[in-house]
Amino acid sequence: MASIKVVLRTKKNAHGQFPIAVRITKNRKTSFLYTGQYVDTKHWDRKTQRVKKSHPNSTRLNNYITQKLAEANEKLLEAETTKERVSAQQITEQIKSTNSTTTFFVLAETYIAQLEQNGKFSRVNAEKPRIKHFRQFLKGKDVPFEDITPVLLKQFQAYLKGTRKISERTIVNHLIVIRTLFNLAIKQSIVEQKYYPFGRGGISIKFPQSIKIGLTMEEVTALEQIELDVPAQHHARNVWLFSFYFAGMRISDVLKLKWSDFTDGRLYYKMGKNSKALSLKIPEKAAAILEQYKADQNGTDDYVFPELKKADPTSPRDIQLKVTNNTKTLNKHLKRVAAKMELDKPLTTHIARHTFGGISGDRIPVQMLQKLYRHSDITTTINYQKAFIYKDADDALDAVLNT
Repeated sequence: MASIKVVLRTKKNAHGQFPIAVRITKNRKTSFLYTGQYVDTKHWDRKTQRVKKSHPNSTRLNNYITQKLAEANEKLLEAETTKERVSAQQITEQIKSTNSTTTFFVLAETYIAQLEQNGKFSRVNAEKPRIKHFRQFLKGKDVPFEDITPVLLKQFQAYLKGTRKISERTIVNHLIVIRTLFNLAIKQSIVEQKYYPFGRGGISIKFPQSIKIGLTMEEVTALEQIELDVPAQHHARNVWLFSFYFAGMRISDVLKLKWSDFTDGRLYYKMGKNSKALSLKIPEKAAAILEQYKADQNGTDDYVFPELKKADPTSPRDIQLKVTNNTKTLNKHLKRVAAKMELDKPLTTHIARHTFGGISGDRIPVQMLQKLYRHSDITTTINYQKAFIYKDADDALDAVLNT
């Protein structure tokens, strides 16, 4: 006789969560059917083999688990009724083959739910519209993964460019979502590898080279010195400069800084994008900005800047929403500051990162830049800095023209 049970496996993912799996045991041999869903141990009821109601997506997850359990029981019943000598592994493979009926948008819904579960709300906000655009291109119809061919994807590219007037860089982001879901479908045995529409012989995803324009040091100095009578513009300038002073720290990380992150003249923080830890000394100019906000400090665990002071600390979604909305507001005020400066370049929160990259140029070894940017791969740093290193090209041009 065989037995089936839903369990929480012991190998956690990068977010510290554990995979939910259907354990199939027959003749003392065990095989696992992974559901692709992860939860914290505090949300798992081992006795009932269910996700606790404390989990925000408990109903959806439990319905999905019930479906997987029913599939396993059905295959097991077939094997027992026909008296076939089927192993636990064979039953698992049969269930996986049944999953081939899962369509693109069904898996996409599960994928978005997983992002929400992991607190990746900025990713959710970015990915959902891209998936929606693919559905609109298909006129609201769902599609099996086998039908997502290179021809279809080229038609989708033409639709995005011609009908929706979307840039090349944004088109690439749309294709990346589809590729991510296709890889997930292959991993879950929903579709065979032979149908993969990307790579050699299919759609090649290449990021178009973008022009990254930052401020010069003279323009940064002008920004520091310009008189701003409007408090909101003064604050936006402070946030921009603070980002620049800390090697182009991302705006989301700047707004999430708390007073407890500053100790003994140093800043200790983890980047929100990849959770990498970093410690930097506090530059004098950054310290002067901090002084302007100390009067509003409400304890060491309070946020330095006002944007998140009213956010629900227990809700990552609320925090991300306020970061997104306040970034738009800051950029609105920075645009007005740029107009006062008669600056002929865009001035946004992200330009602070480009500005640091441009000014650092050939001055800082790439290995140190990798550390400052918290890139996992030095190739990422090299590719990022390519847009800012002009010396060799300028010298070569001078060698020809100045002879």
